[in-house]
Amino acid sequence: MTGQRFKSFAVAVFSIFCLLFSGSALAQHEGADTMQQKKEQAAINHEGEKEKFDAGKLIFGHVLNGHEFHFLNIGDKPISIPLPIILYSPQRGFTTFMSSKFEHGHKDYKQYRMLTEHSIAEMGLDTKKYVEGDIVPVTASGDLDTGVKLYDVSLTRNVVQMLLALILFVWIMIRIANRYKKGIGVTSAPKGSQSLMEPVIEFIRDEVAIPNLGRKYPKYLPFLLALFFFILINNLFGMIPGSANVTGNIAFTLVLGVVFFIVLLFSSNKHYWTHIFNPPGIPLGVKFILVPVEILSLFIKPLALIIRLFANMVAGHIIIICLISLIFIFTNLSTSAGWGSAPFSIAFTIFIYFIEILVAFIQAFIFAMLSAVFIGQALEGEHHDDEHLKEDLNLNKDVHLYDDAVIV
Repeated sequence: MTGQRFKSFAVAVFSIFCLLFSGSALAQHEGADTMQQKKEQAAINHEGEKEKFDAGKLIFGHVLNGHEFHFLNIGDKPISIPLPIILYSPQRGFTTFMSSKFEHGHKDYKQYRMLTEHSIAEMGLDTKKYVEGDIVPVTASGDLDTGVKLYDVSLTRNVVQMLLALILFVWIMIRIANRYKKGIGVTSAPKGSQSLMEPVIEFIRDEVAIPNLGRKYPKYLPFLLALFFFILINNLFGMIPGSANVTGNIAFTLVLGVVFFIVLLFSSNKHYWTHIFNPPGIPLGVKFILVPVEILSLFIKPLALIIRLFANMVAGHIIIICLISLIFIFTNLSTSAGWGSAPFSIAFTIFIYFIEILVAFIQAFIFAMLSAVFIGQALEGEHHDDEHLKEDLNLNKDVHLYDDAVIV
């Protein structure tokens, strides 16, 4: 009995040893043959799989950046506006062409390839390093050319749309300024775009700048107006079907947050920094806890602006696309279920769409308001400013500027 158990144990140990040895041997010899097998398997899977609606791909395709403005598909033909591809490689030099040359990732051009989900699997690339939409150099045989260093400085849809929004913003403001120079809106009633923009400008001045910045509001009013209108225009542009969600890009909001942080630092005074590093009236033991918190809050302020705008604009777009996607998800289950869910999905989508238009204005206002609040905190210490501002505006001394907006 003991001998039989020993034999069984020996067979088990030998079997495990053989499995481990064979696994290590296969790992050592894995190379070009294994890569080729992965490519062949990916091609077989791609040919055999049935095209199904992928809500996640649609959502991220809209939220993330891209090399074209895609509107819709008519059959298998996509309707889109291609954008310029600008590539630089020390080995190949500058290369420029339109993104349509890639035919949506189905064709290489000048030994460059725009990656798709299928091509990433086919080439056996690391999905943590390469994502759909990336442009990579390839060899004549179609493999990744690891000997070529590539810098992609293309005009993506986020960049193009941001530039269009900037051009529109500057054009509107210059047009209004020229009318004021001619006396329109000064000696007479404002006309056209003046009558639309003037109440908004006065609102930002009276509800945002004056209550938070006091006597120094004229110095920061142009900055606050630029923030408000630039964010608002980009928010509204993002509501156009097929456009880019620029304010839903963390890089965009990050730059706005950095600009605000620089303005905050240059606006701060000695009194502000004293309250951070040596809070008055606080016991010494508590200061060791409070000072690190105050220093951390200095960086939390721009971070709050960055995340708030980014998260709100991304969430709204995702909700709209999810509601529309429900129609196609139910259609995959049953055609009747798809038709039955369509009226409800469309109704909720229209409702959320109008809510998002309201959110576009609210988020622009909140970003400008919080910027003014934080800058006003950096200007604290000059408590006599209120009285001077009231004298400048010929206001009653009983008016409290920081509780109620002053309408001038």
